[in-house]
Amino acid sequence: MINESTLKKIEGAQKNEITEHLIYQKLSEREKDEKNKKVLLNISKDELSHYNVWKKYTKKEFGPNKLKVFLYYIISLFFGLTFGIKLMERGEVHASQFYKDISKDVPESKKISEEEDEHENKLISMIKEEKLEYVGSIVLGLNDALVELTGTLAGLSFALQNTRLTALAGLITGIAASLSMAASEYLSSKEDNGKNPFKSSIYTGITYIFTVALLVLPFLLFSSILVALGTTIIIAVVIIFLFTYYISVAKDLNFRKRFLEMVIISLSVAAISFALGLLAKILLGVSA
Repeated sequence: MINESTLKKIEGAQKNEITEHLIYQKLSEREKDEKNKKVLLNISKDELSHYNVWKKYTKKEFGPNKLKVFLYYIISLFFGLTFGIKLMERGEVHASQFYKDISKDVPESKKISEEEDEHENKLISMIKEEKLEYVGSIVLGLNDALVELTGTLAGLSFALQNTRLTALAGLITGIAASLSMAASEYLSSKEDNGKNPFKSSIYTGITYIFTVALLVLPFLLFSSILVALGTTIIIAVVIIFLFTYYISVAKDLNFRKRFLEMVIISLSVAAISFALGLLAKILLGVSA
């Protein structure tokens, strides 16, 4: 006999299964790649079968959480199919323990647990997206722009003591560097038969320019050099946080380690450049 507390948890699992069934179904409807469409439909069918298993015990029908369906559909639309699905699956971190707890009362829970932990992950890993295939090029552009430009702006801030001049010098440096990085990525990608050199260079260049624009923006908005530099540092940390989280979810990597590593590198370079800019100002006799 299943107690009331366990039954409530089963009802929650049942609601979740029908919701995820609809999410995968809707994602499959907009998917053009036939292989990805098949993957999504298979997962959707699994979720529906799980829902029906739980229904045998609850004796109830439940509708999907439409807000959750809408939310994950939009996330997958803008940030990619793999990211959306893996983010959704991360929300089920306590599910495996729940299945173990009820395995005596619900024998089918063992099979459901195996499918949730193994079969779905296997299907998800089969999904191929251009965003993830070229993520190396995006990381290259992002990392280089963050480290190089944050350091450059820190150094220029104290060498020039002028936000407009710093912004101008930063833009020129950033645009030139983005073209250089894009060209380098094009040449290096020609050696990789699995990548399109032109697309790789475009991803690298656009990511670099976008990052440059965000980091330079505070120097165009504020007249105080310290406020501008401080805001740029905050923007750099936020960019690192968001992109590291995206990569950690999409590629199942350690978020904390990668985030701290990138922040430490970027801030260390900025600090060294800050000191060099101040030293240059003193040695060269540059006045504000």
